[in-house]
Amino acid sequence: MQGHDLTLSCTVAYDGAPFCGFARQPGQLTVQGELERALALLFRREVPTTCAGRTDAGVHARGQVVSFDVDAAELRDRTPHSLRRSMNALTHEGIVVRAVEERPRGFSARFDAVAREYRYHICTGDVPPIFMRDFSWHIPAPLDVGAMEAAAAHLIGEHDFKSFCMAASAVGKPTCRNVSEVSFSRERVMGEDVLVITVVGNAFLHSMVRTIVGTLVMVGRGQREPGWVRDVLAARDRTAAGENAPARGLVFWQVRY
Repeated sequence: MQGHDLTLSCTVAYDGAPFCGFARQPGQLTVQGELERALALLFRREVPTTCAGRTDAGVHARGQVVSFDVDAAELRDRTPHSLRRSMNALTHEGIVVRAVEERPRGFSARFDAVAREYRYHICTGDVPPIFMRDFSWHIPAPLDVGAMEAAAAHLIGEHDFKSFCMAASAVGKPTCRNVSEVSFSRERVMGEDVLVITVVGNAFLHSMVRTIVGTLVMVGRGQREPGWVRDVLAARDRTAAGENAPARGLVFWQVRY
């Protein structure tokens, strides 16, 4: 086989509920496992993939990006459009390949990303949601969004986010990240009131966004003052922060290159 001539990327959306996360795991249904199984069928060999950001079990994606290399000869008469159609036919129904694009040779979905955006959805109505049930955290008690905004201001910029990371995954690894945005908006989705928390950063630690949301919700419920978040950051200890928000409310929204 000739040297790898082309780098392609897929923009992928998925409902995280059926999957044990993005990353391939032996004997488990994963998003990466499904994508690589489809690529192996199409190219008749193993095709390793690289993603922009691994998502945990139950976390959804709207704009995950996955890159891989192929030989020009392997594409034969396939176009990006036909490759997208084939992959959608071969992967699990919980996955949709939204686009296939040719990238500069050697492009990496992970290392060439400059920012990643996540959105977390909280349903705030006093009755449980129906249409957003599988894509939100239902909190019927009123949330003080102004207090949450004041608390979130402490997270902007480059900080050591060790308090906001699954402890086991932080051992011996750098935990500094740069968060450029934590913003709040209210939306009506299929008639249901949703508070959307948008978090943008250069990269994220394991469970970092869900821990940020869980911590901010404690402030919104009046259980902590906004300044507490500054103390949580300084503690560099996962037990200092709030609970992990449920995975089902989180969507990996988009990647910026």
